[in-house]
Amino acid sequence: QVQLVESGGGSVQAGGSLRLSCDASGYTYRRGWFRQAPGKDREGVAAFDRNGVARYGDSVKGRFTISQDNTQNTLYLQMNSLTPEDTAMYYCAAVSTWKVAYGVFSTGAYDYWGQGTQVTVSS
Repeated sequence: QVQLVESGGGSVQAGGSLRLSCDASGYTYRRGWFRQAPGKDREGVAAFDRNGVARYGDSVKGRFTISQDNTQNTLYLQMNSLTPEDTAMYYCAAVSTWKVAYGVFSTGAYDYWGQGTQVTVSS
C-alpha cells in the first residue's frame, strides 16, 4: 500500500503562485494531480501519461507545470497566475500499473490517492 502526502496548499490572491508537493511512501508507476471544488466533480489538472509525457487540463495549460524529483520520489505542481476558479482541494494520485482502458485524467485509472491540500485564491 502506497501512501501519498500532499503539501504546499494555502491562500493566495489572484495572480499569485503556489507550489504543491506530493511525497510517496513507495514505488508508483505514474502520478498526477486532480482537484475538486465544492459541488463539482473531481477533474484532472496535470499528470504524466504512460509514456512519461506531461498532460494538462485545458483550464491550466500555460499556467501550471508538473514535475518530479525521482531521487526524492516527490511530485510537484507549480501553479502560476492563479485565479479564483482554481480554488479547490488538490489531490495527488498514483498508478501502480497502467490501465489501458482509462485515460490519463480518468479517476478510475489511479490506485492511490492522497488526502488533499486546499488551495484558495481570492480576487
